[in-house]
Amino acid sequence: MTIQRSSAEENQSGKASKSSRKISQNSTSGRWLWFWVGMSGIAMVSATAGALLAVSLTSTPLQQAQLTPKDEAAFDSDRISGGVLRFSELTRPVNLLVMGMSVLPPDIQNPPEDTKNLKYLPQVNSFDGLSDVMLLVKFDPETKKINMLSIPRDTRTEIEGHGVKKINAANVDGGPALTARTVSNLLGGAGIDRYIRINVLGVAKLIDALGGVTVYVPKNMKYQDDSQHLYINLKAGKQHLNGDQALQLLRFRHDELGDIGRIQRQQMVIRALMDQTLNPATVAQLPKVLDVVKEHIDTNLTVEELVALMGFGVRTNRSNMQMLMLPGRFSEKGEFDASYWLPNKNGIAKLMAQHFGLDSEQEQLATTTTDPHSLRVAIQDSTGGDRSNLQPLIRALEKSGYRNVYIAKAWGEPLDVTHIVAQQGDGDSAESIRNTLGFGEVRVESTGNLGSDVSIQVGKDWLQQKSILEKSGTK
Repeated sequence: MTIQRSSAEENQSGKASKSSRKISQNSTSGRWLWFWVGMSGIAMVSATAGALLAVSLTSTPLQQAQLTPKDEAAFDSDRISGGVLRFSELTRPVNLLVMGMSVLPPDIQNPPEDTKNLKYLPQVNSFDGLSDVMLLVKFDPETKKINMLSIPRDTRTEIEGHGVKKINAANVDGGPALTARTVSNLLGGAGIDRYIRINVLGVAKLIDALGGVTVYVPKNMKYQDDSQHLYINLKAGKQHLNGDQALQLLRFRHDELGDIGRIQRQQMVIRALMDQTLNPATVAQLPKVLDVVKEHIDTNLTVEELVALMGFGVRTNRSNMQMLMLPGRFSEKGEFDASYWLPNKNGIAKLMAQHFGLDSEQEQLATTTTDPHSLRVAIQDSTGGDRSNLQPLIRALEKSGYRNVYIAKAWGEPLDVTHIVAQQGDGDSAESIRNTLGFGEVRVESTGNLGSDVSIQVGKDWLQQKSILEKSGTK
């Protein structure tokens, strides 16, 4: 009995010993796992900090414009990021004015000598011409959102000291400072903290440095302008574009929507680039990317501040990245001496209150979901089916009180998941439609039907829901 008891105890002791060793090994493995994770994080921060320091000490300043004290006063000079050990953290909301410059020799007073005897007009690496692209981007660490507002270059507005003109002329008349003041006035007094101008010659280099971009080209695009050596030739479909091809997509504007269609394509490319490149590895490579394009950039951001903005972008959920467009309409033929995008003041006030935190009389209205009866809902099919397939969807919306529903031009890209696009920035109304339907993904962007409040870009998931809606009595 004693021997048996001793053997059992020994056996139990052996099992306990093995169990203890196993727990100890697991604990040790866990500690090593966290050790290596921690070391990898430290290594990445160290590499970024080291590269950042190298760029700060050896590269030319990113700001190429010479701003007067009056011009500098157009921007908020308060610090936007943390100290040495927190250089990648934003400490407050930041409004960044982004301008894309496409400059030809006649646009500037003293064009380079090597451009004068050519039989065409080449792009010039200058920041003194018209701003072809204009964005106001808000980075908000309080709401953890990034909001981007596209401002059409043909927007008709008052430019201080120069009268009513297209907004893209503000840079010619007074550089980034006058552009900032003009944008601020247009948007009801929104503050501008920093600016960045990038010449079109640097865009292709930037996209190449980021490894290209995978995006859906919505249709065949072919355009030729021998006077500028501008040649656009893209086939429709999802594809990986290099810098030159992406630039062709960004510059194409020869269709019925003109510059507004180009803004929609810009938003598609921006979202694709963010999805592909906003990660810690890209932040670590930022100094190298800057080294490739720095001669094509003019900004009053420091390298440290750029890293802080990128770091915030990495930590921001993609659903919290919203892309808007200045509310307005096309001018009618003969209405003015030139074609304009005419801003809608009430729409701007509501948008700025809702997405940029600007106090106004529209603030209360901005937080209220639009009445379904008055909401303009466009349906854009991407499934390739006939219109009869959309009737159950229309009936389901009408049954829920949406009376202004119409079928718009089909969305070109085949979608697996339906996009419910808040075309005018009204994400709450888009979310209400999504809850009504029970499927789809809400996106706050301006890639939908221009005349809608919300556009439903129907994807393959609708085909799975169609039979459910028919059985529920919407037949």
